[in-house]
Amino acid sequence: MQVDSPENIRNVALTGHNDTGKTTLASALLYTGGVVNRLNRIEDGNTYTDFDPEEIERGISIGLATCFVPWDQNKINLLDCPGYGIFFAETSSAMRAADAAVLCVSASAGVEVTTEKVWSFAKEIELPVLIHLNKMDQERAELQGDLDQLKEAFGREVVPIQLPIGKSHDFEGVVDLIHDKAVFFTKDGNGKGKPGEIPEDMKEEVANWRSTLIEAVAETEDALLEEFFEEGTLPQDDLVAGLRRAVRERKLFPVTIGSSAHGIGSSTLLDAISELLPSPVDRPDFPATNVGGDPVTVECSTDQPVSTLVFKTLSDPFTGKVSLLRVVSGTLPSDSQVWNVQKEKDEKVGHLMAMQGKQGTQISKLVTGDIGGVAKLKLASSGDTLCDKSRPVKLGWIEEAEPAIAFAIEPKTKGDEEKIGESLTRLIEEDPTLHAGRDPETGEFLLSGSGQLHVEIAIAKLKQRFHVEVILHPPKVPYRETIRKKAAGHGRHKKQTGGRGQFADCRIQIEPLTDGEEFDFVDEIFGGSIPQGFRPAVQKGIQEARRRGFLAGYKVVGFRVRLQDGQFHQVDSSEMAFKIAGSLAFKDAMAQAKATILEPIMKVDITTTEEFMGDIMGDLSQRRGRPQGMESKSSGSQVVSAVVPMAEMLDYAPALRAMTQGRSSFHMEVSHYDEVPRQIQEKIIAEAQKKKEDEH
Repeated sequence: MQVDSPENIRNVALTGHNDTGKTTLASALLYTGGVVNRLNRIEDGNTYTDFDPEEIERGISIGLATCFVPWDQNKINLLDCPGYGIFFAETSSAMRAADAAVLCVSASAGVEVTTEKVWSFAKEIELPVLIHLNKMDQERAELQGDLDQLKEAFGREVVPIQLPIGKSHDFEGVVDLIHDKAVFFTKDGNGKGKPGEIPEDMKEEVANWRSTLIEAVAETEDALLEEFFEEGTLPQDDLVAGLRRAVRERKLFPVTIGSSAHGIGSSTLLDAISELLPSPVDRPDFPATNVGGDPVTVECSTDQPVSTLVFKTLSDPFTGKVSLLRVVSGTLPSDSQVWNVQKEKDEKVGHLMAMQGKQGTQISKLVTGDIGGVAKLKLASSGDTLCDKSRPVKLGWIEEAEPAIAFAIEPKTKGDEEKIGESLTRLIEEDPTLHAGRDPETGEFLLSGSGQLHVEIAIAKLKQRFHVEVILHPPKVPYRETIRKKAAGHGRHKKQTGGRGQFADCRIQIEPLTDGEEFDFVDEIFGGSIPQGFRPAVQKGIQEARRRGFLAGYKVVGFRVRLQDGQFHQVDSSEMAFKIAGSLAFKDAMAQAKATILEPIMKVDITTTEEFMGDIMGDLSQRRGRPQGMESKSSGSQVVSAVVPMAEMLDYAPALRAMTQGRSSFHMEVSHYDEVPRQIQEKIIAEAQKKKEDEH
């Protein structure tokens, strides 16, 4: 679908917790808009926006996907987002590219974890939100209870603009409070409702709710409030215009209702999107900086130089790479050249496509505000800005979240080492929240992600797409070693052969550092007991020895070395000899310095509900965790903060999922290092010794 005016575009991110029906809603809207000829449900494995084999097999959304619905002379671009918290980076990418969010809430489940995450991020980037109560046909669906919960969580600015006709299985239509009319739907129809009379037994309720809506709109502007006081109501045109402005300015958050699985409420939701949600030109200027990092204005106008944001990369072993982008200013024609600001190189844009899931229809151009795809960009990755070279700007992007969990991987087949690297590069192009690389301390090849499921899906994609199979292991914990007291050390290296010999002698003192510094070397030699040219070699020898560890093979940190004295030989001394002497002196000092092992301690935040608190606290105690506090959220959830040793958290994701039926989530990051309890140290040292013996 070719659009020439930004005023006729709506960019909407379909967001919400998992299992709120977002993907089925996207399919229902496509069906109602005439894009498809049947209502495709996610459980049938044939939706437009869940096309990845892993999504189809697991029945969940993993990555964001785009599609569009022609409606009321507008092009409505839908960005279908995953609901699982571990894939929230996909959701935030979509929200950055959109002009509004439709926040799907299950009418029977209410506000959930991801509901709150979406709301918080929308507030952070000042994105308008329309709340859609889905699954209104379910047994426990009850509008007043849901509204009470929404208002408690998000404020009194949450206002219904529709009421249900019928309850649970008898849900058959909606009353449009804005236009004071009823719309009836045929269950499992095409979602295009038919107007009818408001049921007699609802008229008083409708009148009360409509008065509440009019009053809420009037309170958003002084002029409207004055008009409301004078007339007791608002004219229809002023009501619609005032509500649209209030939604755009985040003063009100309208609530619509429906049942996407049965196509009920699809046309009334499309009407609300077209009528109330902002077009690209209604939104504030897109956040941007110049190449020097200073804020600049990028006006959403077709008269401006072109600037586009790449917000998602699709990677397919057969069709190749497709970049999804949002045109922020200007017009992007097919077969053009743009400047990749991040890569500082020209980029050739080939055929542009209007995307329906993974299928693209060729179009001649994308105007300001529109969303589309382009195949086979050589350099571009998610977050890159492609723009006119005469006006290079960096469009605002999201902060990349740190991985929450890492696994060590090794190929099942020895010849696959190179293939793993190449295949992971392709996956990371598509999903930048995946991280891969070799741990410089443990030597393991690590694959990191937002959660265990995230990593497992990446492994499944490696096998399915690139025919690479790997074995997954928990990663080694990056322990550290340190000292607790001062100690002196002497290192002497003497070797006599038939020719030139080797000789070096040095004396050092080591002492703990308390300021968090890893290592410090102080040369305290006065005179020539060790020539100036050999002293750096002593430091190198100590550095190499500390990286190899003393107790269990882990890097020694948090200490200072003072080089105090030594001897040399005019002929037999060399840099190599003093390196060896330095390492010997280090080992000698470590044996007397009360060496100990440190472990990484993680700061963990667990979001749960009251019913699971006892199990979670008991489990944390078994993991040597120390609770740090608890915070109650307006949604009724609790956030437990604790510090827990990393060694005890390697299997926490599946354990928490099992403990709470998947209804809790957690985030963790490294807090600090602390001493390992003595009995555990003994096990670590014994395991290291056994491994060393096995290797020999």
